[in-house]
Amino acid sequence: MNQVSTPDASADGLVLGLERIDAGMLARVGGKAANLGETTGAGLPVPPGFCLTTEAYRRAVGPAGLEDVHGALAITGDHDLAALAALAARARELTLGVDVPPDIAAAVRESYAALGPDVPVAVRSSATAEDLPLASFAGQQDTYLNVVGADAVLDAVRRCWASLWTDRAVAYRATHGISPSTVALAVVVQRMVDAAVAGVLFTANPVTGRRHEAVIDASPGLGEAVVSGAVNPDHFVVDTATGEILERRTGDKAIAIRPLPGGGTERTALSPDSGPSLGDAQVRALAALGSKVERHYGEPQDIEWAIDALDKLWLVQSRPITTLYPLPDPRPDLPEPDGTRVFLCFSLAQGLTRPLTPMGMAGFRLIAGSVARSAGFDVPEPRNGPAPYRQAGQRLFVDFTPVVRSSVGRAIVPRVFDIMEARSAAVLRRLFADPRFTVTMRSPWRVLRHVVPVAAKGRVPESLFRALLRPETALRRVDSFGLRHRAALVVPADATGPERLNHAERILGGELFPIVPAVLPLPAMGFALLAVAGKLAGQGTDSGALQAVLRGLPNNVTTEMDLALWHLATAIRDSGAAAVFEDASPQELARRYRSGGLPAVVQSGLTGFLARYGHRAVAEIDLGMPRWSDDPTHILGVLANYLKLDDPALAPDRQFARAAREAEAQIERLIAIAGSRGGPAGRLRARLVRGALRRTRMFAGLRELPNYHIVEGLAAVRKEVAAVGAELAAAGRIGEADDIFFLDFAEAHRALAGASLREVVAVRREAYDAELGRRRIPRVLLSDGTEPEALHAPGTGAAAGVLSGTPASAGTVTAKARVILDPQGAALEPGEILVAPSTDPGWTPLFLTAGGLVMEMGGPNSHGAVVAREYGIPAVVGVPDATAAISTGQVITLDGGAGTVTPESG
Repeated sequence: MNQVSTPDASADGLVLGLERIDAGMLARVGGKAANLGETTGAGLPVPPGFCLTTEAYRRAVGPAGLEDVHGALAITGDHDLAALAALAARARELTLGVDVPPDIAAAVRESYAALGPDVPVAVRSSATAEDLPLASFAGQQDTYLNVVGADAVLDAVRRCWASLWTDRAVAYRATHGISPSTVALAVVVQRMVDAAVAGVLFTANPVTGRRHEAVIDASPGLGEAVVSGAVNPDHFVVDTATGEILERRTGDKAIAIRPLPGGGTERTALSPDSGPSLGDAQVRALAALGSKVERHYGEPQDIEWAIDALDKLWLVQSRPITTLYPLPDPRPDLPEPDGTRVFLCFSLAQGLTRPLTPMGMAGFRLIAGSVARSAGFDVPEPRNGPAPYRQAGQRLFVDFTPVVRSSVGRAIVPRVFDIMEARSAAVLRRLFADPRFTVTMRSPWRVLRHVVPVAAKGRVPESLFRALLRPETALRRVDSFGLRHRAALVVPADATGPERLNHAERILGGELFPIVPAVLPLPAMGFALLAVAGKLAGQGTDSGALQAVLRGLPNNVTTEMDLALWHLATAIRDSGAAAVFEDASPQELARRYRSGGLPAVVQSGLTGFLARYGHRAVAEIDLGMPRWSDDPTHILGVLANYLKLDDPALAPDRQFARAAREAEAQIERLIAIAGSRGGPAGRLRARLVRGALRRTRMFAGLRELPNYHIVEGLAAVRKEVAAVGAELAAAGRIGEADDIFFLDFAEAHRALAGASLREVVAVRREAYDAELGRRRIPRVLLSDGTEPEALHAPGTGAAAGVLSGTPASAGTVTAKARVILDPQGAALEPGEILVAPSTDPGWTPLFLTAGGLVMEMGGPNSHGAVVAREYGIPAVVGVPDATAAISTGQVITLDGGAGTVTPESG
């Protein structure tokens, strides 16, 4: 089967030969044809063919009257599947009724004849929103195989055009926000390969992420059997660096799809003992060809292939693998280290699943550089961040290889993650057995050389002794530190744009990290003394007994914030102003608040709350995220939710006070246990337990304070950056003020100097919006693309259907689940169990009325777990894929002590 040159068969280029098509013609020929043309141009073995362009589609369907359908689709919600299906059916009916214009029909006949007399062809849809790097529409439109004769080809073309409006394609585009008036369909006509065996090839492992493994599925006959899932194919995994076949698995391959003489296909039964469909040489040849395709495109490919009766290999189509998580971006300012590296996702460790804006990334580079410099590491250019800093998929990653290869790191870090993010701890421990990551640093001195200066500069030993001997004085010093910190954030009102940016960089690069050693030793001591008290009390003090001491903690700024919002809701209810929340949406309430049009108790109360807590936000560690003071819509929605709680016994302030009383009672029990042995030793032991637990109660709640002060600093930075954004937007150098958050500091300075960065912002916004849809984020990622967690998929619990995680807050509750992926605008009915990917302080107002908490992320001392315990609601964290396995409205039983979630069936 030799390549055939198909001429442009019409004067205006409505039909093009594949050899005349390249990747830059996407809008004219669609994703499939663009990829086939690009592969053909690279000299790879692609069956010859031609493409009817999108202009041919528009010319043909223009008179059909689709404009009304487009308009109706544009205003139909993506959840109204019945309406979408009805409109899709109307669009198909109109499209199937069109006649192919005579000049287009003539061009098709001429191009088809050039392929050979009555040659069998495949007629494939090629959409403009298909096979793209950021969205995969594979399978959304139709393909017709073994089409014979020009009339049959024209009929298949018309049916392909109509398949642009299948129910699934219309729903997919609605979900992804693609306007129906912007899509069009090209059609590829390709000579059929009479395949002896065919299938699919991934040039990177789509399950584990490994970039050096090719994965091949194969079955006799046409590849449609594999692509459609009609068979269990033969499965091969090949190391593309060595050619070694790592895995062979023979499928049952019950049927084969083969072409019929004269057109169409049939399914034939295969012998159950037919053996593998590919020999080792063919497997290696496929992997090698896949590597050529990948090198041409510069990224991993999903390839459909066929081998004919003469053992010739053909590529039927190729498109990017859209499901792979991106590799960490290289650092052009640093040499790439040798060997495989381990990267930990810092974003997930902070409870953040969404991408960060470019300015958010820039802020973290400066903060990370400040941390590294304080620890004695060299950071030549602060704006680039320290050497371990990386980003992948617009999320923060840290090169954790030195930690994994250090005996001190192995001893300490997983234990920290055990209580902060247990699933990451398990992944790291599995890596310890990998021979690529053997220990190379055994001495603790290298670690101490970097830790001791930070502790000394932050006067950590002094803080610890003061906390032990004079705890009230220690608390007062923390308060005074907060006052000094806020004073350092102020910038003169008449500062110029460059001065504002410089001030922002000074805060990020020098003012924020000192908060950690100034405050964190106190809560660390509080938790340490809790453990000491447990040892002193002896028997009867299991982990559950000690965790009860942490309920209803004082000095926690996050719980104080949530209770302040609850008290505002109470004042609104008592004043009779609650009706305004029933009559208007949160968006409308926010508009009225800005204009001063809410009832006085709401207007003044919300103003007071935002004056104290308005610097907070959901995903608040990202400079690019609006603060509550910028947009109070979320807080007004939470207030509306609070006002639905009408059972006084469930009032959050009462529950919090009850939790505090129970904690004090638990302390008395532990003191009694410690003193039960009697005599001077028992009395001393009881006094020590009392003192330790008193300090635990005083200090443990401060664990939220470093983050609170850091977010204060981030809010101050955001204010200055936003002011510069307004200046740049007024000058026309960016489109709107918030566009500045899609630049970094160096670019913002360039814009102030006169550069227009509108195009830069547009590209980054598009990439950011695409990343917002990504749900699976690896906790740990290796430099070869491997996602270690995917190699050891966790079980689903001790019993079928039971989801297992980490116990976080004791108690059992059975209630309806509410799956929430983003708290902005979310409604949680009182008593419902909140199921979330992770939480940060911006989520916690929802906790007050929740009956329980399930999180995919976290450990027993992660933010969500701590707050859940303080509110006295059962919680299980670190539950893999909880937001997918549980659906809103489903009744589930949550056991916070056992760490299990049991969904009811049906």
